[in-house]
Amino acid sequence: MNKVQKAVGILPSQEILDLIDKKIITSDHDVDRDIIQPASIDLRLGNKAWRVPASFLPGKGNKVSSRLKDLAMHEFSLIDGAVLECGCVYIVKLLESVSLTDDLTGIANPKSSTGRLDIFTRLIVDGAQEFETVPSGYEGPLYAEISPRTFSVLVRTGSRLNQLRLRRGTSFTSDKEMEILQEHLGLVRNNDSLELPDTIKNGVPLSVDLSGENGLIGFKARKHSMLIDVDKPNFYKSELFWEKITTEDLLHSEHFSEIKKVTGALVLSPDAFYILASQEYVSVPSNYAAEMRAYDTKVGEFRAHYAGFFDPGFGLLELGASKTKAVLEVRSHDVPFLIEQGQTVCRLVYEPMASVPKHLYGEAGSTSNYQAQGLKLAKHFI
Repeated sequence: MNKVQKAVGILPSQEILDLIDKKIITSDHDVDRDIIQPASIDLRLGNKAWRVPASFLPGKGNKVSSRLKDLAMHEFSLIDGAVLECGCVYIVKLLESVSLTDDLTGIANPKSSTGRLDIFTRLIVDGAQEFETVPSGYEGPLYAEISPRTFSVLVRTGSRLNQLRLRRGTSFTSDKEMEILQEHLGLVRNNDSLELPDTIKNGVPLSVDLSGENGLIGFKARKHSMLIDVDKPNFYKSELFWEKITTEDLLHSEHFSEIKKVTGALVLSPDAFYILASQEYVSVPSNYAAEMRAYDTKVGEFRAHYAGFFDPGFGLLELGASKTKAVLEVRSHDVPFLIEQGQTVCRLVYEPMASVPKHLYGEAGSTSNYQAQGLKLAKHFI
């Protein structure tokens, strides 16, 4: 009898639960159903953390635990909570571990709220020569490298800063296929128009919105703010942590010579952290997942968007989320950089699901903090 060939693509929630039942994904704690997302699983911080002098990769044949014996400056417990200081680098062993079969690989990203707090978080596994990937056949622990860039944060065992997607086989959506999806489904649209700011090349382009709503175009993080507990949503007054950026802060054509007509431009200060929004509305069909590719030196010396996963159902019209924008977490590097209204800043890459998730992002009863969002800070702020 021929073995049934399973569909390739990103695994949906019901298949992730099946992997947990089969002990392919295991955890030191009970697995709460709310850590299972439509196309990923939230990874939880374990009991111990290590302060290290710098980011590192273990390298082929090396275990993270062995490297920590040489590199760790300090080991401490997270059971009762601990502060991760801004500007420092930490390694935390996660509660979850995996024993992947040869047809499964993993890719990780920070959760949306993690990126919006400017917490640089990357997954590491034993023998890793690159971040954020779990190779096929890998069996072992998972670790998170954590470096708060703007705010010092309070975390504890069970806190969720990053998430893992699992992929069966090799799935790929070509630029041509994304063009067809754009034409027929309107993956990205500007009001009712499907006209894009740029060509589809290595993903669907997104541009920055500097037109503002009621004069507000974004937020800039305040330096030297108070501590943020990552497990306290709707708790902190936003004005204590963020400065509003309004249309009055933009440069306009009168600031330039007649050669350069600028309708609205923002100068990004080096190493300041900004929350902006896309000009376009974004949607992810139920049988696709999307990832926002973060940094591309070809579009400027800045990084847009730490947290790259968009679940099936995000921004779908039929779920009442027809005006859902992508929030851009933006940081300039080394030099001031000027971005203008409608400038392409990042690209969305769509990838097929192995099957449609049982529950989509934004459906009734699901945890979806950012469905139908416009310009929005992390869920911690009021």
